[in-house]
Amino acid sequence: MTDNIPLQPVRQKKRMDSKHRGGCCECLRCCGRREPRPRTVWLGHPEKREQRYPRNVINNQKYNFFTFLPGVLFNQFKYFFNLYFLLLACSQFVVEMRLGALYTYWVPLGFVLAVTVIREAAEELRCYVRDKEVNSQIYSKLTARGTVKVKSSNIQVGDLIIVEKNQRVPADMIFLRTSEKNGSCFLRTDQLDGETDWKLRLPVSCTQRLPTASDLLQIRSYVYAEEPNIDIHNFVGTFTREDSDPPVNESLSIENTLWASTVIASGTVVGVVLYTGRELRSVMNTSNPRSKIGLFDLEVNCLTKILFGALVVVSLVMVALQHFAGRWYLQIIRFLLLFSNIIPISLRVNLDMGKIVYSWVIRRDSKIPGTVVRSSTIPEQLGRISYLLTDKTGTLTQNEMVFKRLHLGTVAYGLDSMDEVQSHIFSIYTQQAQEPPAVKGLSLATKVRRSMSSRVHEAVKAIALCHNVTPVYESNGVTDQAEAERHYEDSCRVYQASSPDEVALVQWTESVGLTLVGRDQSSVQLRSPGGHILNFTILQIFPFTYESKRMGIIVRDESTGEITFYMKGADVVMAGIVQYNDWLEEECGNMAREGLRVLVVAKKSLTEEQYQDFEARYVQAKLSVHDRSLKVATVIESLEMEMELLCLTGVEDQLQADVRPTLETLRNAGIKVWMLTGDKLETATCTAKNAHLVTRTQDIHIFRLVTNRGEAHLELNAFRRKHDCALVISGDSLEVCLKYYECEFMELACQCPAVVCCRCAPTQKAQIVRLLQERTGRLTCAVGDGGNDVSMIQEADCGVGVEGKEGKQASLAADFSITQFKHLGRLLMVHGRNSYKRSAALSQFVIHRSLCISTMQAVFSSVFYFASVPIIMYGALLLFESEFVHIVAISFTSLILTELLMVALTIQTWHWLMIVAELLSLSCYIASLVFLHEFIDVYFIATLSFLWKVTVITLVSCLPLYVLKYLRRRFSPPSYSKLTS
Repeated sequence: MTDNIPLQPVRQKKRMDSKHRGGCCECLRCCGRREPRPRTVWLGHPEKREQRYPRNVINNQKYNFFTFLPGVLFNQFKYFFNLYFLLLACSQFVVEMRLGALYTYWVPLGFVLAVTVIREAAEELRCYVRDKEVNSQIYSKLTARGTVKVKSSNIQVGDLIIVEKNQRVPADMIFLRTSEKNGSCFLRTDQLDGETDWKLRLPVSCTQRLPTASDLLQIRSYVYAEEPNIDIHNFVGTFTREDSDPPVNESLSIENTLWASTVIASGTVVGVVLYTGRELRSVMNTSNPRSKIGLFDLEVNCLTKILFGALVVVSLVMVALQHFAGRWYLQIIRFLLLFSNIIPISLRVNLDMGKIVYSWVIRRDSKIPGTVVRSSTIPEQLGRISYLLTDKTGTLTQNEMVFKRLHLGTVAYGLDSMDEVQSHIFSIYTQQAQEPPAVKGLSLATKVRRSMSSRVHEAVKAIALCHNVTPVYESNGVTDQAEAERHYEDSCRVYQASSPDEVALVQWTESVGLTLVGRDQSSVQLRSPGGHILNFTILQIFPFTYESKRMGIIVRDESTGEITFYMKGADVVMAGIVQYNDWLEEECGNMAREGLRVLVVAKKSLTEEQYQDFEARYVQAKLSVHDRSLKVATVIESLEMEMELLCLTGVEDQLQADVRPTLETLRNAGIKVWMLTGDKLETATCTAKNAHLVTRTQDIHIFRLVTNRGEAHLELNAFRRKHDCALVISGDSLEVCLKYYECEFMELACQCPAVVCCRCAPTQKAQIVRLLQERTGRLTCAVGDGGNDVSMIQEADCGVGVEGKEGKQASLAADFSITQFKHLGRLLMVHGRNSYKRSAALSQFVIHRSLCISTMQAVFSSVFYFASVPIIMYGALLLFESEFVHIVAISFTSLILTELLMVALTIQTWHWLMIVAELLSLSCYIASLVFLHEFIDVYFIATLSFLWKVTVITLVSCLPLYVLKYLRRRFSPPSYSKLTS
């Protein structure tokens, strides 16, 4: 439960500015904090710190004990609507301005404020409880006295912390030791970067070789680390051990880090703490929570200003007609108070009560079960969304890759023909075991069959070897873990990898007969269909990078001594690496159009001499101090020449239920959808096609990688020439474009039918939301399911969290929480639209009623020599000249009946609650007529004369409006009526 807690900056005063997202210096300078600097951290000696570091506490609260009440009141009275009623209520303490009892002003205002304070207090209490749970989590710390228990909030920079399997990492640390025999561990990073695939991490080799963990305190060593920053994908540092001869120096990279809010997936690890509190990577990537005010409330606030202006004008006119006689300035104030009903305080009460009802209806909707409303102040926003920004992994997709296609050039195998692949693999290993090496006199059919089996076998073996997947054997409570690993038991094996499509490929090779059963940093074991173990030594491995778009591995078959270089990657780079062929480009295009992620698999056989020559040049390049990465890439590219093309593979990320119809519904409603994901460009593009985010008739412009202003200028011009074209852009290119051409890029992007941003950092997602709000002035809705979506969700006008595999961090930080993406359609198009229409109609009725009362008051004052005193209604004066004492009962009875009748004529679908509300309102008014006998003549209201004259006034007041509405609909019907008819 503790890893589902949203992380926020500790007492952060200002939200990070979009123009300074590359670092935190500006933010810290504004907050009055010291600028971050690189640091030297001694292992196990927090007292040797060079500077003061923040406490390792998490704080999600918007207020503290002292700022709560002032903060809540300030957020209420900074809007004119509430400030007006506060001043109005305060004015009644002055006897000369008092028009009625104090409770008639202070009770409604007090009710509104009490509801707001209670709601904010409940939210703050929930945040406090969640924060306390995280800060109180217990960890083990290595000290000179042995292992001691320590709370997460008491962990300091330099502490040696032990983190068990399935435990949350409490602070940003350097990985020193692991209990795993393979000398590595896996992390679950879903709460940090939104990806459910596990990440491989390696300990510092010097400390991993120590006999025991306690020896970490016996050596003189330190870590030199870069300053705190928001980059969760990179790290620069060094590890130094001074007491060895010679001193040991190791470079540290992202592979040696354990960021806070990740979870240890395998083994027990020991790390040294580098960053704490507000300097954590996860905290710096999360924006400060804010109180959201709906656009409808802002519009009501603006309307209040207009009505106040009309109120001032009417008051001045009344005093002017008196020729500013006597104490005219006091008369102006009395008229302002007298006509104050023109701005009804009941509007705020009614709207707040309406929001509570809307939230209740959303929670009770059986068609979207499990939906939670965490912010009851903005349900109307849901019906006015123009831009929907969605995460990919876990939101649109299930993050479960499925192998769909194997293409060998002359033949392709789909899901319905995988048994043929299995048959080929089985025949190859059966023949190898039973037949002599050379058999002459085979028939042509047999040779063709054997040739095809050999091709299939080579392709499957390449897929089974070229990856970064590690099989892990876990105890199931019955089988001993060591025994399971020794016998490679299938029931206890799970695959761990940094990418879900890697797991899908390995699971597929297992299904056709070639199973990955073991792997460490130097070897791989496969099991054939006959149960034989095939051993391969890993000589070199070249991981996948965003720049190279490919990965490779060099292995030696222990049974034959053959050395083979396998490689797989995107077709755009592999096309120039493999030998010429006439089918690669066409088939890649066909598979991509089906929404599959295509990988090209190739191989190259190496002699011992060729490999030794490559290894010497490769080692030399890695020892270079200058241009190391360029030299290493050059050596690898010398090997990537004229490789044999083996096959194409197509995998598909399974979509969540009903994603396509949901997106089509939103697009038809005029909502533009942007997909912001931390995943790779190819995967994001395939998902966009598969989910029909991009229609089949639309082109896709893939924005090439740009690094400077000139390249960005050229690429923007190329994009400008395209029309009705979806945009796919990486986070790095996006950053360059926003740096130099923010206005131009946003203008072009907003014209696109859809936009896909891949490799997006959490802060970039929030920045995109902020730019859309600033540049378009339209409402945005952000939906996601992981910790990396929290900033985007909090920044959007409406934040929607999806509860899924990545925990509840996004849903806890969101305004609305749903269980499936498909529920978003009903949430926006039904509940959002209805909430907006109902609030608009409700505000119209309340303002109409108030205008009626104010107009009656103005007419009365005009008739009675512009007196600034209450009673009212010019129409009643004409009909009841001899019965003037009954004008109050007549006027208000007509007003109540008019409003009730207008509500009844406006309602399109009757509900039993509406009938109860109408009857209850009428009953309450009738009861007031009976009990308020000081103002009402009970005998008079029972006469027939009273009844028919009130009826006439009521009908004349409301029927003309609805007659005009009927005629308008009859002769000028709206466009949607053609669909309903």
